[in-house]
Amino acid sequence: MGRWVGDRAPLSRQLLSWQLLIVVALLAAVTVFSAIQSNNSFQDNEGRRLLSVAEDVAATPAVRPAMTKPTRYYQLTPLARNVEDLSGADFVIIALPDRTILTSPDPRQVKTKLAIGASMIRDGRSWVGVVGDSLVAHVPVIGGCGPRDTDDGRYCGQVVGFVAAGVATPTFLEGIVNSPGEALLILGIATVIGVVGSLLVARRVKRQTFGLEPREIAGLVEHREAMLHGIREGVVGLDTVHRITLVNDQARLLLSLPADVVGREVGELDLNDRLVDVLTGRAGDGADEIALRRGRVLIMNRMPISSGETAVGAVVTLRDRTEIVALQHELDANRSTTDALRAQAHEFTNRLHTIAGLIELGEYDEVRRFVSRVSDTREAWHAEVSERIGDSAVAAVLIAKASVAAEHNVGLRLTPSSRLGEVDESLSADLVTVIGNLVDNAIDALPGAGWIEVDIRHDDEEVLVVVTDSGPGVAPDLAEEIFRHGFTTKAAEEGGQRGLGLALTRQTCRRRGGSVEVRGAVFTARLGVRA
Repeated sequence: MGRWVGDRAPLSRQLLSWQLLIVVALLAAVTVFSAIQSNNSFQDNEGRRLLSVAEDVAATPAVRPAMTKPTRYYQLTPLARNVEDLSGADFVIIALPDRTILTSPDPRQVKTKLAIGASMIRDGRSWVGVVGDSLVAHVPVIGGCGPRDTDDGRYCGQVVGFVAAGVATPTFLEGIVNSPGEALLILGIATVIGVVGSLLVARRVKRQTFGLEPREIAGLVEHREAMLHGIREGVVGLDTVHRITLVNDQARLLLSLPADVVGREVGELDLNDRLVDVLTGRAGDGADEIALRRGRVLIMNRMPISSGETAVGAVVTLRDRTEIVALQHELDANRSTTDALRAQAHEFTNRLHTIAGLIELGEYDEVRRFVSRVSDTREAWHAEVSERIGDSAVAAVLIAKASVAAEHNVGLRLTPSSRLGEVDESLSADLVTVIGNLVDNAIDALPGAGWIEVDIRHDDEEVLVVVTDSGPGVAPDLAEEIFRHGFTTKAAEEGGQRGLGLALTRQTCRRRGGSVEVRGAVFTARLGVRA
């Protein structure tokens, strides 16, 4: 049987072996219980019978007179032996009150002390129990009060001796042998049930495991785990109530999940609302959904899974597109620069045409005034930006955005209180991101001609950026939504090319310990000086 339960034994043999072991253990327990029950039954039945025998002997009229006269002790032996033969008891012993044995089947016990164990016979009470290896009934012999019982009646009501009747108690094996039919019946029934049950269970398990043996199942699980953790995409499995059933290392890294995430519901994790919506399927069709998680831009795809016609959950794959989005953002910056140069070229072309027309008309004085006016306006804007903005990158983005805004018939200006000194490269890059996105958002929000005002202030702790436009502003009920989900709507409508700006702005501000909020047409961003 040890060979059957080895790792290479078929599943059916393993189940059969373990079932048989269980059956054997149950049979052993039943056998022990039967032996104990048989012994208890023996003690109850034989105890009552032996007590009856001892009481009959103690009540025999010839016993009490003989117990009080030593010259008549010889009369007790034939009586005791005759009772033994008639009752089937192993021994009937008659003893004096001091436990001196007068009669015994074993002559060596005569005149020795009767062993009474825990008997209450000394108190004049009958008792049945086990003494040594025998079941014994003790009965006191009470002296009579009539003239025929004693010579002078001085033993009336007194204990004048003891009668002990007993049989040897059966051993454990003898207790089993005493009921062989019952033991064999139990053994046979249990064996048949165990074997048939084991075969049925083995067949059912075999069918449920598609005929695979345990070592094959273990190999498949190990292979699946190796593949799951070896791929570069993150994979998250969920059941129908949005509990995580599996997660690979890449998904744990991308989502910053704890080690004990398996078995927990998505809502219990420290995830933003956007991620929860994608994982639970509340965010559209679940194809190429964009989400942000601790500085990473994730592309997520959610696919429901089913077994037959029964839904069993969903699987979500994740890809890190942070570098691609960074490159896209850099391309957008270059595109903005290109648009600014194009706008400037268009503006210069128009001005050159104006100058050429004035020259053809001979309006030389007007040409001088026009050139002077154009030069003064541009130089004034450049001088204003250079005077108030000490960081060259931020100054450059403001100058470039002014040209883009002018092309849309939108004026861009700085508030008189704007001041920004030199900052480190990291903060400079983050300010370019925030200011560029907020100005672009304001240009998009204006339905036609209008103005945009930028206020930048800088102290030792933070940089404050306030962008105000002349547009209708954002409805109060959407003030939070545009930072959380607004970009996903644009991404769905325009293939993900737009709409990420405000979400990236919030992410940048939070990464630097700040915040961004909107009230009507006023966007306020705060960035910590130290990231």
